Amino acid sequence: MLRITLAQLNPTLGDIEGNTQRMAAAAQQAAAQGADVVVFPQMATTGYYPADLLTEPSFMDRLDTAIAQLRQASAALPRLHWVLGTPTRGAGGGSTLHDSLLVLQGGEVLLACHRQVLPARGDFDERRHFAPGAAGPRQLEVNGARVAFLIGPEAFADGEGPLDGLAGAAPGLIVHIDAHSSYLGRRTGRHAALARAAQRCGAPLLSCAQVGGHDALVYDGGSLAALPGAGVVFEARRFEEDAPLLVLGDDGQLRSGQDEPLEPVPAEGLPTMEFYRRQILLGLRDYARRCGFTKIVVGSSGGLDSALTLALATEALGAGNVVGITMPSRFSTAGSVDDSVALCRNLGIALLTHPIADLVAAYARQFEASFGQPLAGLALENVQARIRGVTLMEYSNTFGHLLLNTGNKSESAVGYCTLYGDTNGGLGLVGDLYKTEVFELARHVNAQAGRELVPVAIIDKPPSAELAPGQRDDDSLPPYPVLDEVLKYLIEGPLLPAQYQAARAFVEQQQTSDAGRALVQRVRTLMARSEYKRHQVPPSLRLRPRAFSAGWQMPIAAHHG
Repeated sequence: MLRITLAQLNPTLGDIEGNTQRMAAAAQQAAAQGADVVVFPQMATTGYYPADLLTEPSFMDRLDTAIAQLRQASAALPRLHWVLGTPTRGAGGGSTLHDSLLVLQGGEVLLACHRQVLPARGDFDERRHFAPGAAGPRQLEVNGARVAFLIGPEAFADGEGPLDGLAGAAPGLIVHIDAHSSYLGRRTGRHAALARAAQRCGAPLLSCAQVGGHDALVYDGGSLAALPGAGVVFEARRFEEDAPLLVLGDDGQLRSGQDEPLEPVPAEGLPTMEFYRRQILLGLRDYARRCGFTKIVVGSSGGLDSALTLALATEALGAGNVVGITMPSRFSTAGSVDDSVALCRNLGIALLTHPIADLVAAYARQFEASFGQPLAGLALENVQARIRGVTLMEYSNTFGHLLLNTGNKSESAVGYCTLYGDTNGGLGLVGDLYKTEVFELARHVNAQAGRELVPVAIIDKPPSAELAPGQRDDDSLPPYPVLDEVLKYLIEGPLLPAQYQAARAFVEQQQTSDAGRALVQRVRTLMARSEYKRHQVPPSLRLRPRAFSAGWQMPIAAHHG
């Protein structure tokens, strides 16, 4: 019998000392529960993905010290096998590094293997930092069970690497260490791939994954067990740390730590809007904590994007730690100001008022005096947004609050935003949501709360930047239900999750008419012309398969056809 704890931890990137201390504490807890094996995620010592931290002069020296300390900690728990992921130096030292899996027991390294599959991906350039490992032994006998090991993408790569070799090796158990960033549809693909790996190798598979937010990426955990023929039969908690105990019996059957049989996990995960909500909450909490912020400031325009951002920030950090600032101009409607008041009252947060009409007038006077030309049209509209952006940054600098950006994906895609104005901020919460999804998520947040957090008046009114008299978004853009379908197709294309394939059908239908083709081309042109803006906006939490802040690599000065 083999008792295995999956230590699904939330490491901090680069905090080698803190991460390894938490690993040692988790190992002690696992040993106290009678575990024979404790499994940690991929690169648990450094957090995934350390990127160019790996090139800092002292980084690998610190890591060598930490591994030595983990070996000492394992000597104090001689019965327990530790399976952990960490960067290691290549043979003979030097600059070559590997993404490695180590098995420690009684102070010794029983097995060291290096990841062989280094895929080229948009989020990380792993070949920049790591060399692939050579083929070699990937199995170890633990308490009479033959255990095989896989690292990250190796479990998903058919026809290459160690998975191919394990298919004929007849292991009794496969242990997989992982760190997969989360986005819409990722869970479904991961479950299917790991179920195939278990089936192909004819053995139970346990996968231990990282949880937590790192910059624009969120890792949702969801460590799991998969059985040949049955698929995924266990899933750890998502969006939080967990340390489930599973038991491999002498009969080769996998059971829960309470000796209960495991049943197939429903294929349906969280509803889409609840997935978005939980991903944003974890991403914001970890971003703020790791960057040293305890308080948030958001410009409250009376519009939906800022209202939803304020509602999510309040849920993540608490009402006492969130401030809204309303900055009315001569074009702001009384309704928008009133809506901001109602929103902040519903949320229980402070709302401060900083009028900008006099500042705009002063800018306009000085502009004309200096340049002999009145400040008008788009320039006048944009100066309002920039004054608001400067005001928010002044508040952030003075009081130490993290400024959240409130732009959505639809606006960013077509450049419907003002650089150095409403693009300011340290992090965006709704930047990977299309505008139609912002509406949906706002309604979902209200439903989850069981009351009206975001006023229905804000949800129902036509979107407007309020930078000119009577201005509405659909004066400059196609209606959002139309625009968003085209954007989904142009941005995500073949990566679209199954439930969004209607976007493909919509665009294909548009291509059958002159007006439809013109619409699609117009959107494509707007996207190309605003690429330079997207290179300058703050990161936004990734929620979908292809986000501008992760996985989008488009040149600025290019011909887009």
